[in-house]
Amino acid sequence: METSTTPLQLVDDTATTSSISTRSTPLQTTSTTPLNRTPSGPSPDSQQAYAHLHNREAVPESIKDFRLFDGQNSPQNIAVYGFGLGALFGASIILATIVQTSIPQFWLFLAALGVFHALEYIAIALFNPTKLKLDSFLLNHSPEYTLATVSGISEFLIELYFFPQMKSWGILNKIGLVLVVVGQAARTLAMFSAKSNFSHHVEYYKEEHHVLVTDGIYSVLRHPSYFGFYYWALGSQLMMMNPVCFIGFAAALYHFFSERIEVEEKLLTRFFGQDYRDYKARTSTGLPLIK
Repeated sequence: METSTTPLQLVDDTATTSSISTRSTPLQTTSTTPLNRTPSGPSPDSQQAYAHLHNREAVPESIKDFRLFDGQNSPQNIAVYGFGLGALFGASIILATIVQTSIPQFWLFLAALGVFHALEYIAIALFNPTKLKLDSFLLNHSPEYTLATVSGISEFLIELYFFPQMKSWGILNKIGLVLVVVGQAARTLAMFSAKSNFSHHVEYYKEEHHVLVTDGIYSVLRHPSYFGFYYWALGSQLMMMNPVCFIGFAAALYHFFSERIEVEEKLLTRFFGQDYRDYKARTSTGLPLIK
């Protein structure tokens, strides 16, 4: 840091003393006893206290840079997201089962949301930590996903207000709940079977750890994570008896997965050659109209 200095004014001692008239006055001398003096300056204890208070390097970075909701995969963000999803699940289960409510399907949907997003992060953290991000929760996966979630909740509440008889709990709601559970189970099994081979994004280049997974749930379904999400999403709308979103989800998911599976299978054929062609021939996607 630069500071501006002012030249010192030098004083001529000889000139000053010559201009002062002095009188010789006998000095009164007295006998003095030497004083016992201690060294001046702070004590060792005070020096340590000062260093502790002013040593910025001693403060952990996690405290100096404490921020929330900044998109970073920091411990405080992970804790807040995890706590929020856990609280959503717990409160929703209580409202759906213990509290006497006329719309248990709505609370079960929110509980399913909490489980879905928590397991997405846990799977990546366990098996693919080098690619772990705060976005691995998939809370802000895409504008389309956010729109779909908001649309499902909005349709339910609007129809509940105008047509409450549509939201009574019955056999179709229960079928939807079963689809949600089956879909979540299939997706979770897929992630835990694929391990480090699983990714939320299309891999355009084969990495050293990539292998063709053909056991477990992959022995029956080629894309079990897509199968799981497809029936999880449709099951949630059937459970809430949302006819508009059910039809809209079915069309949007077919369009998305048909294109994505086509791209992925071309890449997998390039990665694994004949092994993938043979695997593809003996398995199915499990998705309607997508071979």
